[in-house]
Amino acid sequence: MARKRNKKSRKNNISNLTNTILGILKKERNKSFNYKQIAAIIGVNDASSRNQIIKTLAKLAAKQEIEQVDRGKFRAIVFAEYYTGILDLSSKGNGYVISDEFDEDVFIASNNINKALDGDEVEFYAYKRRKRGKVEGEITNILNRAKTEYVGTIQIHENKNFAFVIADSSKMYKDIFVPINKTKKAEDGDKVLITLTDWPEKADSPYGKVKEVLGKPGEHSTEIHSILAEYGLPHEFPYEVEQYANKLDTSITEEEIAKRRDMRQDLTFTIDPKDAKDFDDALSFTVLENGLYEIGIHIADVSHYLEEGTVLDDEAYERATSIYLVDRVVPMLPEILSNGACSLRPHEEKYTFSAVFKMNDKAEIKDQWFGRTVTYSDARFAYEEAQAIIEQNVTLSAVEASQLNTTIPKEVSLTGEAYNTDENIAFAVLKLDELAKKMRSKRMRTGAISFDKVEVKFNLDEAANPVGVFFKTSKDANKLIEEFMLLANRKVSEFIGKQNPKKTFVYRVHDEPDEAKLAQLQNVVGRFGHKLNFKDRNSVASSLNQLLSDVVGKKEQNLVDTLAIRTMAKAEYTTHNIGHYGLAFDYYSHFTSPIRRYPDVMAHRLLQHYLDGGQSANEEVYEEKCKHSSNMEYLATKAERDSIKYMQIRFMQDHQDEEFLGVISGVTDWGIYVEIVQNKCEGMVSVRDMKDDTYDFDQDHYAMIGRNTHSMYQLGDEVIVKVKNTDLVKKHLDFYMVGKAE
Repeated sequence: MARKRNKKSRKNNISNLTNTILGILKKERNKSFNYKQIAAIIGVNDASSRNQIIKTLAKLAAKQEIEQVDRGKFRAIVFAEYYTGILDLSSKGNGYVISDEFDEDVFIASNNINKALDGDEVEFYAYKRRKRGKVEGEITNILNRAKTEYVGTIQIHENKNFAFVIADSSKMYKDIFVPINKTKKAEDGDKVLITLTDWPEKADSPYGKVKEVLGKPGEHSTEIHSILAEYGLPHEFPYEVEQYANKLDTSITEEEIAKRRDMRQDLTFTIDPKDAKDFDDALSFTVLENGLYEIGIHIADVSHYLEEGTVLDDEAYERATSIYLVDRVVPMLPEILSNGACSLRPHEEKYTFSAVFKMNDKAEIKDQWFGRTVTYSDARFAYEEAQAIIEQNVTLSAVEASQLNTTIPKEVSLTGEAYNTDENIAFAVLKLDELAKKMRSKRMRTGAISFDKVEVKFNLDEAANPVGVFFKTSKDANKLIEEFMLLANRKVSEFIGKQNPKKTFVYRVHDEPDEAKLAQLQNVVGRFGHKLNFKDRNSVASSLNQLLSDVVGKKEQNLVDTLAIRTMAKAEYTTHNIGHYGLAFDYYSHFTSPIRRYPDVMAHRLLQHYLDGGQSANEEVYEEKCKHSSNMEYLATKAERDSIKYMQIRFMQDHQDEEFLGVISGVTDWGIYVEIVQNKCEGMVSVRDMKDDTYDFDQDHYAMIGRNTHSMYQLGDEVIVKVKNTDLVKKHLDFYMVGKAE
């Protein structure tokens, strides 16, 4: 009988153990670990694995990559200095950390991301690559997740034990694992909002749970709600907030009027878009006996209703801004306030916060006053109606009365004599236009930059389907309102900013453009025959204005407008005033739109506090509020752009067999971006779909060049394209290249 051989226990090798141990010790570099603790973190407990850990610790200590600080306890030896920054991921999986410690962004290879996600605040160490000399780094710790919620499509596993969510965002490089009991009964293929719950050390994917089932991909309501959910933006008010708002006393009382300057007898009117429902601002106009004009800029007194510490104020602060999507507005305030009590509707008395100026015919300010008022709006204009008066230079009686949608009192005195109200309002509009043009001219002379970018708008049917595209441009009536709002914003800011001792205030600042970005802009616009002057601040502003004027109506207009705006620094809210470069103002704040912007509410509160003789407010508290407001504005802007892109793709779905004239708006190594001239829809022609030749990307000339034919497609070229694919879910529009325009 043969003897049984003793079976040797099979050795269980742990893969990549050295890097795993170094990763653990570097992540917790201020702690020391023994082999048992490391084994527990890795998730092994057999004798073979423990022996491997002990041997690896000894080898690393011998190589002086770690040190033994106590018997059997080890910690990392830190050779590199550690920094913090914000991770910006690319869709390819690599990224850059933006850190104040470095003049350039620090490259992070995909294998050094270490479970960080786009926008996270991270700790990293940096080193220079010998070959390239560029600063590279490795993320060692995640200090703060930028977001924990993502929108994506759920895929239920065939055995229905678990699911994965594939995020819409190309920057989310991992699918999210969801236990089946945390899917909220979502069906396979549904679009969902997912919350990250954990990312276990050994797990390849993060874990999550479904927070909300949004609907079927491609459906209009699903996609619009997905856009809001992607950026953590709300689409309705909590019940308790609505209830609180509905119980507010919105009546105009004699007791409150007595506390305010009564301006109900002054001729007052609003000029807004024809489809506007909330009217933040109104203008009043009076001719004084000394020949000066008293012009009141009256702003809805939102702070009268929005008391600090209430659920209503907390909700308004969290939102910080209204969001303007293509088919709806997501307001900062409940409708009872935004469209009701705070809206300066015609023939209604309202509580307002006003900036009142006495001006001469040269648009010079001779006196100013700030404070709470009560006003009465005599009429409501759409921009088109005010524009008709300006263009025809006629009295209001020449405009059809039906256009006003309002009944105007027949007798209002401007100078003590009786005039027909129609004529008085027409005179006021014409005089205000005249003064606004003088103020604008002065701004331009002192270095302001005129960005009048064309806005894409859609005609929607009752089902929110886009049936047409039109472009919104700024005319004299728009600029009239703009100039007087700018005046109020500037003068309120100046009034506080020049006080001594210094007082905390909420400023809207805009830094000077980056020289490198200006140089890049020159490279592009130079291809169209334009030139910028970088001699000094005024020459930069002057040449930018000349450029923006020169391209009006030309094929490259939208491209140049877009690139010029990208060259500028981003405007933001802060308590630290550095002025506003784009407007050429030393002092500037937002004061004129408190229905839709929380910083304006803060400006109202602070102004009243200082008018009442109050001490300077806590700068640290208000700086934090400014950062929150800037961030929410950024997210709202991204959502608004996504909704436009989504609607453009929906519009193009019905035009798949048509050829369109377009302008090349971008060239990359993977394809050519083309913007259609007649509707501003932008899509991409993949280089793989250009079958007539093999094309290579020429970075120096912003061009794609054929190897055999030497055919060149260059930035700014006019081309003919056809729609290849419209993807509403990914918001991608793909074109076929038909050829160059003749």
